[in-house]
Amino acid sequence: MTSAKTPITVVIPVKNEQANLAKCLQRLSNFEEVVVLDSDSDDATVSIAIAHGATCLNFKWDGKFPKKRNWYLLNFKPKCDWVLFLDADEFLSESFIVEAETAIKDRDVNGHWLNYTNYFLGRKLRFGVPQRKLALIRFGAGYFERIEEDSWSQLDMEIHEHPILNGKAGEIRATIEHNDDRGIEKFLARHVQYAKWEVARSKRLQAGNENSAHNLTKRQKIKYAMLNNSLFPIFYFLYQWIFKLGFLDGYAGLQYAFHKMWYFNLIGILSRSESR
Repeated sequence: MTSAKTPITVVIPVKNEQANLAKCLQRLSNFEEVVVLDSDSDDATVSIAIAHGATCLNFKWDGKFPKKRNWYLLNFKPKCDWVLFLDADEFLSESFIVEAETAIKDRDVNGHWLNYTNYFLGRKLRFGVPQRKLALIRFGAGYFERIEEDSWSQLDMEIHEHPILNGKAGEIRATIEHNDDRGIEKFLARHVQYAKWEVARSKRLQAGNENSAHNLTKRQKIKYAMLNNSLFPIFYFLYQWIFKLGFLDGYAGLQYAFHKMWYFNLIGILSRSESR
């Protein structure tokens, strides 16, 4: 790693993340600025952030726009020209940092797609549908989708909202480790909330009440076109498990594919129940 500070502001939205935050922050000691966006955590999250030298900001959501990431982009000026949005259960490698330092020097690019290595049930998943996010953005060149929601869920942070970038996007190929070790109960609880949110947004898109609909990514368009298809969960399982070789990840790969099928099936059940 280079001796000079990495000129990127890392922003980590959190709530009760004491299990993951210390490990995440330990990988960020060479970054010029680290900001932790907290939501009234009642565990040791804030004290861990302060102990690692991070700037702590507290966010109180009123159930409407903006959520946590846009709130930061709209109300604060980072020290660096580039902002990396990182979750507390995402851990950087030296190879990622080196590649990012080179990538941000490209004046023709205003954002970068990031790639992730997922872990499930304690095992690294080598196969399956890859996770990608546009999470490294030149400050002022993009914001997350503006969705006029009204307390659809308890999610005060942009989860499935996609950044709308003004300009070209590149890609960093070195992966980020995504490894939440808080257990399957937390995983299921989060995905229940995700499902409720997806149902509400899907209904807005179907009704033509979504201003950002024309900015949907290809993956988003496929997802929202298929969510209400009762066969989609089964199709996704087969795609993840067979076509994308998830079976080569053994038991963890099987369970991950099964829980993704459960998740998409839950969205369908909730959507159909609200339509009655």
